[in-house]
Amino acid sequence: MEEDIKTIRKGDPLFPVRLLHYPGMPEVLYLRGCLPPQGPACAVVGARACTSYGRTQAYALGRYLARHGIAVVSGMASGIDGCAQRGALDAGGYSLAVLGCGVDVCYPRSNIELYYDLAMQGGILSEYPPGFRAAPYCFPARNRIISALSDVTVVVEARCRSGSLITADFSLEMGKTVMALPGRIDDDLSAGCNHLIAQGAGIVDSFAAILDEFGISEEKQDAVEHQSGRKEEAAGAGRKDRPTSGTLRRPEERKVLRALSKEPASAGEIAGACGLSLAETRSVLLALMLDGDTLEVGAGLFRVKN
Repeated sequence: MEEDIKTIRKGDPLFPVRLLHYPGMPEVLYLRGCLPPQGPACAVVGARACTSYGRTQAYALGRYLARHGIAVVSGMASGIDGCAQRGALDAGGYSLAVLGCGVDVCYPRSNIELYYDLAMQGGILSEYPPGFRAAPYCFPARNRIISALSDVTVVVEARCRSGSLITADFSLEMGKTVMALPGRIDDDLSAGCNHLIAQGAGIVDSFAAILDEFGISEEKQDAVEHQSGRKEEAAGAGRKDRPTSGTLRRPEERKVLRALSKEPASAGEIAGACGLSLAETRSVLLALMLDGDTLEVGAGLFRVKN
């Protein structure tokens, strides 16, 4: 595995130019895959223990940005980060994961499929050498790199004391635009986002509001989306078992579909019925919901459509 890891030192042609603008950046980086292409980049970050609404919005946002030629930068964490990056890849776009461990270490392990797809279709970057295991202090440190590599930072669901707000703070210190998805005032997972908006962050009242920050015109949106649509089609054709509605499905999707009925069930009940982990089941349910094959009812309950 180490043969496909690149070591990039400051001064090398491959070293990201964006990191040269800010103090406290690493002198050495390790990379699997490739670095972001020249062009706009957006950080999408948020809670690990997010709601189904947050997962859906993050995935849709990742797809939207990718289809408009914007690279998605995040930390490959469970929840918002991983959903946004999966959306970007599924749209045939580029996404970069900045890790708080070595690039040969998949953390969290539940994102192993996303990890390999990023290595093939995007990039995995770290300031920590291969074999380095994640530690709590590593994650705030990696957030400064996420901020530096992005033009805009979007927070999708975050508590008041959240690592996502650390990323937002780094972005503000670097003079970057920070935006947040608003939420209910009685929702702890929206408290961090609502606080950012109260402090002057941009409001994501539509995904188009993010495009406005990049100065992308409607004409350019249409042209880039058309081109990205062709990439998405090619990416889907070249990626095994990454079905959309009406195509052959992955084994785990078939298991979940068999476990679903017209009676609402929780993700935990569905996981027990189909023999998958809770994280895997939630990921599959999200994909099925986006394909229109399942319907969420109530708080975290799922059933098949009528």
